[in-house]
Amino acid sequence: MTKNDTFITVFPQMRVVVMGLGRFGGGVGVSRWLSQQGCRVVVTDMEPASNLAESMAQLTGTGCEFALGGHDAALLQQADLLVVNPAVDKNKSEFVQTALRRSVPITTEINLFVQRCCAPIVGITGSVGKSTTTAMICQALTACLAATPPRRCWMGGNIGHSLLTELPNISAKDIVVLELSSFMLEDTPAIGWSPHVAVVTNVVPNHLDRHGTFADYAAVKKNILRFQTPADIAILNGDDATARTWLPHAPGRSRVYCLAGSEKLKLLVPGDHNQSNAQAALAVVEVLGFSDQRPAAVAALMRFSGLPHRLQLVHTQVVRSGHAVRWYNDSKATTPAATLTALQAFPEKSFICIVGGYDKHLDLAELAAVLARRSAGVLGIGATGPKIIDLAAQTNLLPKNRLVYTQTLSAAVQQARLWITSPDPAFADIKNVVLSPGCASYDQFPNYEKRGEIFTALAQQQGP
Repeated sequence: MTKNDTFITVFPQMRVVVMGLGRFGGGVGVSRWLSQQGCRVVVTDMEPASNLAESMAQLTGTGCEFALGGHDAALLQQADLLVVNPAVDKNKSEFVQTALRRSVPITTEINLFVQRCCAPIVGITGSVGKSTTTAMICQALTACLAATPPRRCWMGGNIGHSLLTELPNISAKDIVVLELSSFMLEDTPAIGWSPHVAVVTNVVPNHLDRHGTFADYAAVKKNILRFQTPADIAILNGDDATARTWLPHAPGRSRVYCLAGSEKLKLLVPGDHNQSNAQAALAVVEVLGFSDQRPAAVAALMRFSGLPHRLQLVHTQVVRSGHAVRWYNDSKATTPAATLTALQAFPEKSFICIVGGYDKHLDLAELAAVLARRSAGVLGIGATGPKIIDLAAQTNLLPKNRLVYTQTLSAAVQQARLWITSPDPAFADIKNVVLSPGCASYDQFPNYEKRGEIFTALAQQQGP
């Protein structure tokens, strides 16, 4: 793990502006930590206070001030540091550009953390499955470390909560596992950092509305390897076309994992993609020197029940004697690649899929074609719903009456219920209803979590 000379010093009475609090507390952890260091913290957000009450409540008693409902450039006049939320597109933000023109130092929560973390860090990135892989790795390592208490594994980054406030509790003998998004990896070159162990699950088009081209997106992802040293380790998915080409570019040791020839585990979570995620976790266990603890790691992975909104079984509905339909919440599938991966967990024509949402300018043709070929029915919602339905119809692989744009999630659930309870023999083999949108949620929902929560509630209202 390397750290260059651009260390961001934090000191008492330092005037810090935190840009982006978020409805779900994205800036809470860093704001609280800065306050604990004695800094004078002002939190700014585009949302008004009425939309941020829960996040603001978490900062009660910290002394943090708030400037909400917009980003006032006047906040930068006396600022010693600007901490930017990863979700902010710095190239398009006039507030950030003003800070740059005024030579205000800029950093992020993840950069502040990794520069101060004394424990070895395992970083995971990928376009699909990085959250599940991160959780699996942490669960496997926790089982391994149980043999040498009080060592423990910490999980954070793009999953869980900020680890900044945990710094006093993290020892050099512990292991930190961080999910690293492309937005986070945009900023790590500023401090010349890559993790000791870098795991790349896959690299397929995503966030092109932010990064512009796939090449630019992939280059940002590759930052996870860029500053590794010969003492560091890269673990790459050999089944992914892009990830495996990075093997010669790993500065340190490298390891490739593949499904072919690997031990198939009896996992609770379905699909080959989860088998692949488990192989990534076992590779981490091995490179960190826990080969003798492999049985404990395997047992831990077999107990792993999955994460919310990732092929999460949320309801089982008995529609007639001897026939039940399972409802799956896969709202975290915000790209076509994620949905294509998830659908491999189900036999052909056994599922209805609800797709569509915010338009990130990704190619939807392959998704539509696979849905038409493999699903028993497709229900489109949101901004991209009509396009997916039209593309699927052009394949002539599914009857037109099985391709319906319902616009809303509620209407899609009602249509799915009509299909699965229909006496028509054509619907008799449907065993699953899957929300796997293949698109972001921002057109109709604040985030994928809320979309998944609403789907879960709607599914559970369909009766036993």
